[in-house]
Amino acid sequence: MRPMLAPSILSANFANLEADIKAAEKGGADYFHLDIMDGHFVPNISYGPMIAKTMRGITDVPLDAHLMITNPREYIPKFLDAGVELIYPHIEATYDVYRTVQLIKDLGGKAGITLNPGSPISNVLPLLDLLDSVMLMSVCPGFGGQSFIPSSMARITELRQLLDEHKPSVRVAIDGGVRKDNVAAIRRAGADFFIAGSAVFRTENIEQTVKDFKKILESA
Repeated sequence: MRPMLAPSILSANFANLEADIKAAEKGGADYFHLDIMDGHFVPNISYGPMIAKTMRGITDVPLDAHLMITNPREYIPKFLDAGVELIYPHIEATYDVYRTVQLIKDLGGKAGITLNPGSPISNVLPLLDLLDSVMLMSVCPGFGGQSFIPSSMARITELRQLLDEHKPSVRVAIDGGVRKDNVAAIRRAGADFFIAGSAVFRTENIEQTVKDFKKILESA
C-alpha cells in the first residue's frame, strides 16, 4: 500500500494553527492526526471535536482522531459530525470494543483500533472484519515528543504478517517517535501509515519537512 503521512497537530503552534496546517498541506500531508486526551485514560488533556470542526474550515485534507479517552462511544458521533474521517479508539479503553468499532462503521466512518506497547497483537483478530487500520503505539500514550520504543519494530512486522494472513487491506499505522532518521526502517518493518508530530511541526520549514518525509517513504 502507498505510504501515508499524518502530521499530528498536537505539536503545531496553536497561536498560528492555520499557517502550520497550510504548510504541511502544501508539503503533501495525506491526513492530519488529532490526539484526543481526556485526563483519565491518559494523564493529559488536549482538545475536543471543536478543533476538528475548525480544521475542516482550514483544509480539505482528511482528518483522523486518536481517542485516548475512557468512554469513546460517547464522543465518536461528535467527531464524525465535526468532519473526522477515520477514528482510532483504544482497545484497552472500553469494556465492549466490538460495539465501539461497530458504531464507527454504522455512522459511516473509517474504523481503526489502537494498541498500547504492552497489548498483544492478537487482540485485534476478533475485530478485523470491521477495521480499516490498526495503530500501534511506539511510545506510551499521553505526551508528544517521546522516543521510539525499539521493540515496536518487531510488533509492526508481527501485525503486518497477521493482517496479510487474515485481512490484507487493513493498514498498519505507527504513532510515537517517528522521525526522518527512522521512518525508512519503520516502513520496511511493515508500517504504511505514519503519524509524526514534533518531527514535522517543530522544524523551521514544515512544508519541506513533509516533503522530505514523503520522499524517504516513497523510496524505502
